[in-house]
Amino acid sequence: MKLLNFTIIKLTVCLILGICIAHYFKPIFSIAIYLSLGLMAILFLYYLILKGKHSKQPLFGLISYFCMISLGINAYNFENEKIQQTHYSNLDFNASIELRLKIKERLKSDLYNDKYIASLISANKREASGQLLINIKRDSSSSPLFVDAIIYTKSVLKDIQKPLNPHQFDYSRYLELRQVYSQIYLQHNQFLILFDQPNTVYGYADLFRTSINKKLIDAGFKDEVLSIINALLLGQRQTIDKSIYNNYVNSGTIHILAVSGLHVGILLLILNFVFRPLLLFKYGYVLRPIIIITILWLFAVIAGLSPSVTRAVAMFSIISIAMHLKRPTNIYNTLAISAFFILLVKPTFLFEVGFQMSYLAVLGIVSIQPILYRLWQPKYWILDKPWQIFTVTLAAQAGVLPISLFYFHQFPGLFFISNLVVIPFLGLILGFGLFVIAMALVGFLPKPIVEIYSLIIESLNGFIAWVAQFEDFLFKDIPFTLTQVLCAYSIIISGIQIYKLRTFKWLAICLVSIIALQGTYLFNKFQNKDEAIIVFNKSRFSVVGFKQRDRLVVHHNLDTSKLKNDNIIKNYKVGELIDSVAQSNLQGIYQFRNKRLLIIDSLGVYRNLSFQPDLILLRDSPKVNLERVIDSIKPEQIIADASNYKSYIKRWKTTCRNKKIPFHYTNEKGAFILK
Repeated sequence: MKLLNFTIIKLTVCLILGICIAHYFKPIFSIAIYLSLGLMAILFLYYLILKGKHSKQPLFGLISYFCMISLGINAYNFENEKIQQTHYSNLDFNASIELRLKIKERLKSDLYNDKYIASLISANKREASGQLLINIKRDSSSSPLFVDAIIYTKSVLKDIQKPLNPHQFDYSRYLELRQVYSQIYLQHNQFLILFDQPNTVYGYADLFRTSINKKLIDAGFKDEVLSIINALLLGQRQTIDKSIYNNYVNSGTIHILAVSGLHVGILLLILNFVFRPLLLFKYGYVLRPIIIITILWLFAVIAGLSPSVTRAVAMFSIISIAMHLKRPTNIYNTLAISAFFILLVKPTFLFEVGFQMSYLAVLGIVSIQPILYRLWQPKYWILDKPWQIFTVTLAAQAGVLPISLFYFHQFPGLFFISNLVVIPFLGLILGFGLFVIAMALVGFLPKPIVEIYSLIIESLNGFIAWVAQFEDFLFKDIPFTLTQVLCAYSIIISGIQIYKLRTFKWLAICLVSIIALQGTYLFNKFQNKDEAIIVFNKSRFSVVGFKQRDRLVVHHNLDTSKLKNDNIIKNYKVGELIDSVAQSNLQGIYQFRNKRLLIIDSLGVYRNLSFQPDLILLRDSPKVNLERVIDSIKPEQIIADASNYKSYIKRWKTTCRNKKIPFHYTNEKGAFILK
């Protein structure tokens, strides 16, 4: 494969392999360091022995690749803040701690709390380090904290909640990739702001974004329009309304709300045009790329240095330098160089969905789009441009489809229509938006411009909502495993190679990959023969599921709207490869194989039973004396779901401990599953 003849691509692949080894196998830090030093010493000695003939020695290349793998392992390990002795995970805290914290990032608020990532400065007046998730109870009268603000508080470190239901999104694991392992909960009167001025580039970027938003609000922009401007131009999606966000997801245009290669490419074209007069000066050819690259990276910082914008700016920086040097660029090399340096600095970006989809989309465009475009080459511009956009959209979708199915389990069937309309106008929207922001910053933004741009954004939202309403074309709840992802990409790669090389080898690989994909599907169906009863964790409600191979029967007391918007059953259906889901009302008694489950609800009825229950499920806070229940029924285990009062849970837990009987509370231990 000619692609792998490029050295930088081989080295990047080895770096990625090393990062994966460190992430999944957790090698001992000291051993990894010594191994890396040893390999580098061997490589250096071998280089001296060969005296310039190393390029012809395969052993030299092999040692180089092992060195790069070890570099990936060490890059990942060095990013792990837990290796520092001052990290809070290595300190002994038994109770409430005095904390000094520096705000690093504002996150999207939930219904109850404003959320921040903060770095620890000191704990109990001792130097400490590490990052925490801060939850501050929402208060309409209080203003948000700024990035770089330093606060003092006294609180207890709490673990970040693990998933309580099967196949639920693991938020704690997501935060661990960002070096966040614990959290604190605060009221607005429980902390003191010691310092609230920016002193880092991130703080100044946050202040700049805040200033832009204030001026845009003063100019007359409303919340929905303002949130889209923040996403499109400033890379901040925290304030987007959930329904609008879902419309963009369901229409297949969510990528335009994440600042990425498309946005940065448009910005690069604008900057090249604006700074073209510099070429008239003596050192203009040197100054222009330096200024452009500096502005691109400042834009990346303002946009929050997300994986997608970091990748895009790194790639276009390399392209800008190559344009200045008047050297031809190979897009695969450019992608590999940008990935290499990004992963060397931030190895955990490799596991970010945005980073993965960003690179796969670009790879899809550069490898598949030319093939699609050659199928038909219109003679007229009015047909050629829409066809180009369509093929680019189709190629990008092909690049991300397998991994998108793996992460999100849905496919927007009308993506090509929405993108065909949106992408041609995106340059206008971004260019006009930058002009609007510039006018707002200088304090001169006429009302007609505000109304025109607001109308453009509202029209964009309206069109996206119109496309998203065709739910029949949105294919949801598609199970797709990691093995299927690998098989799908093998089919795509071999298909491209068949078109280019037309060799039997790639045809054989493609056919084997198709058979493997089919085999994986059949294997999953064969494996899905178990049965189970599941007591799900759902706050204030009760949900009990019976899994019978690829069928699930759900007994619940949820109303129709809550059931439609709830992801508990959807996640379980996808994760367990369920084909059909049926619904029913909750019953008082359930039989599962040789086990009987008795449900005691708020009525508290449990006497005069004609059978012996093995398990008892307490729901809706029944006013019963649990000690008497245990003495009269003698069950094997007590289960309590999240519909009960916490005060009751505390009392029941004590009773079960005294009676030496297992007690399972779903809001602490997660869903109860009996197979």
